[in-house]
Amino acid sequence: MHPSRRAFLINGLTMATGAAILPWTFAARAAQYPDKPARLIIPYPPGAATDTLGRMAGQVFADALGQPFVVENRGGGGTTIGTRAVAVSAPDGYTIGMVDSTFTINPGLLGDRQPYDAIKDFAPVSLMATAPFVMVVHPSVKASDVASFVALAKAQPGTLSFGSAGVGSGPHLAGEQLRQQAGVDVLHVPYRGGGTVITDLLGGQVQFAFATVPTLLEHIKGGRLKALAVTSPQRASQLPDVPTFTEAGLRGVDISPLFGLVAPAGVPEPIIQKLSATLAESVRKGALRDKLAGLGFQPVGSTPAEFAQRIRDDVAKWTAVIQRGGIKAE
Repeated sequence: MHPSRRAFLINGLTMATGAAILPWTFAARAAQYPDKPARLIIPYPPGAATDTLGRMAGQVFADALGQPFVVENRGGGGTTIGTRAVAVSAPDGYTIGMVDSTFTINPGLLGDRQPYDAIKDFAPVSLMATAPFVMVVHPSVKASDVASFVALAKAQPGTLSFGSAGVGSGPHLAGEQLRQQAGVDVLHVPYRGGGTVITDLLGGQVQFAFATVPTLLEHIKGGRLKALAVTSPQRASQLPDVPTFTEAGLRGVDISPLFGLVAPAGVPEPIIQKLSATLAESVRKGALRDKLAGLGFQPVGSTPAEFAQRIRDDVAKWTAVIQRGGIKAE
């Protein structure tokens, strides 16, 4: 037999054998995974909501899988520093990352300046939870619901202002959705943190804002702020009398910040499924569900495919909102 022919057959046999063995190798690796500590990168400093949920997830994995998932806070760059660290890590399941809505907003906001591709460079694991926003106004604003607020804004264009934690933040884009959907002229005031926004809102320096329900609940119940609508598809359990924007006639004001886990692209599918199933079981049925709900989050516990679709949908949605609004990163 010609040497090249023999080499071709040997190589072909090797490839065929390898292809047959590969699924078993992945399955065996998943069965043993994890056999050493893993790390969970959170692209924020300690204390943020994303950090809180990330640490909860890490504890779930540690308890269920028998290895520590060491939290590593890598803030900066509008979350791009920590998120990029996940993208460039070895695709072996021993580095995963926590992401939130900034992950789906940044592609439209940063464009080519983003140091990774949010769709291609990651393997979604699970959407852990969402947290709807509530729109609140200062008591001095003569509006009791969304319709009267829109009427007031149209009667006084450019006079009502809203604060957010910065250009391109979730609260900013919620206000931008309101502006685009209702056709009103309102002024965006970017701050360097959400806490200052609430302080100035309470003081009347800005007239309205969007924030998560837990952040504003005490002020709403105390009468210091008026809640007009929530951005989730269903009413918030903590505010059962406050309608959704859909009920108020503005279906397109629908931001519902996400909190989920991703891994680098290329992690074997059995490992992704193992991580996803572990987290989803705890979020859907375990004590974590009650803990999340008690903090004002809406537990989800999605499959990888469901989370991948949510990421694609949100990237497309926020890119369109950003482009229509002519929003530029600071």
